[in-house]
Amino acid sequence: MAHRLKSSFQYLFTIDYSPAPDQQSYLERSQSQETPIARVTTAVLSSKESREYFGVGLARKSIQPVYLRIENRGQSPLRLYVLDIDPHYYTPLEAASLCHFSVLKRFSAFGLIALLFFPIVLLIIPSKLIFAALANGRMDELFQDQAFPLRPIPPGETAAGFVYATLDAGSKTVRVCLYDTGGIGTEDGPARFHELLSSPHEPDVDLTFVIPVPGIAADYLRHDFEKICPPSTYITCDLAELGRRVKEMPQATSNASGTRTGDPVNLVVLGEFETILSAFTSRWDECETITLETCWKTVKAFLFGAEYRYSPVSPLYMFGRSQDVALQRIRHSINERIHLRLWLTPCRLHDRPVWIGQISRDIGVRFTTKVWNLTTHRVDPNVDESRDYLVEDLLRAQRIDAVGYVDGVGACDVEHPRHNLTGDPYFTDGKRAVIALSDVRTSPKYVAWS
Repeated sequence: MAHRLKSSFQYLFTIDYSPAPDQQSYLERSQSQETPIARVTTAVLSSKESREYFGVGLARKSIQPVYLRIENRGQSPLRLYVLDIDPHYYTPLEAASLCHFSVLKRFSAFGLIALLFFPIVLLIIPSKLIFAALANGRMDELFQDQAFPLRPIPPGETAAGFVYATLDAGSKTVRVCLYDTGGIGTEDGPARFHELLSSPHEPDVDLTFVIPVPGIAADYLRHDFEKICPPSTYITCDLAELGRRVKEMPQATSNASGTRTGDPVNLVVLGEFETILSAFTSRWDECETITLETCWKTVKAFLFGAEYRYSPVSPLYMFGRSQDVALQRIRHSINERIHLRLWLTPCRLHDRPVWIGQISRDIGVRFTTKVWNLTTHRVDPNVDESRDYLVEDLLRAQRIDAVGYVDGVGACDVEHPRHNLTGDPYFTDGKRAVIALSDVRTSPKYVAWS
């Protein structure tokens, strides 16, 4: 009890602000890309690294510093568009303000227990308020000094600093778009301004990074894709052959023993694994592996209707194994989310790996005797909606090279639905969406497969 009171006392009255901007271990995970006019290096700080660097727990405020170093190798000034990195980014002073020390907030957080310290508070709080104000001033200065300068980068010069983005774990997709601002503000300015208004202005540099961020154990880390499909097993296909082979692949997922069928296999994705992460992780989240810790997180999120962005998904089976990759999009509650599961196949189309998968939307929770914990997610029976939602999402992100539909599980209507492994009904037109992902943003082409 005495130790607990001592810790509480220290929490209330200790203002210890000790940032360490010389700690730059995050640069070991940095990535660089370059074009003829720019070289860009970026890295993302983990929760621990951001606390050490800035001296406060930014992750508790859902803030994640993204480091950028941009070298202008061109002949005109270049400007970074921060909204392409994160439309919800924080300004330096906004991020600092959210992390400010507040003795009064600490005191009020203890409720009635804080009355134990009330006589001491009356004596000490004035000086602590001064110390907090001084620490907060240093914090403001550090956050501003370390921020990436939002102004044109002159030719031959380099700019570096942090963008204070929203928090992601596992993998973070960072899109860096640079625009040539040459001519604006000069005698050629009116002509340049008219040019920008008269036609869509694409970025002069458009680079996408997928940066690993320590913090979660994503389920795909359990899999070695080269062992799942060694190069010696590759099947090279043209478009017609791929269409035939896709139709012959399993129509539905199954249980571990393969004795019962489950959700329809309604998706085919073409692309390297890195391309999948790049296309999805800016809007979708990775799923953690199932452990005692993640199960406990899931239970708490279920009981309190809270968000758990990286919650594990239950295993479904194809080719004798559970899913190789699982991704999801959630709402505010763990009970409502879209699940995407992918399995790697030996097929290759123009050297692109072919993945087959299943996507569905959870719309609630119900009791069942078919699983050990007596509860399961209730799946939206219109499984085609989830499939087409994914197509629209990737179209909007401009990450589809080509898209088409092929036959899959076969059609069934609302009056005669099929059922998945936990008894949820579903109806479908029976088609599979076939999506060829693009490594860069592009306009899609449509393939009319029957």
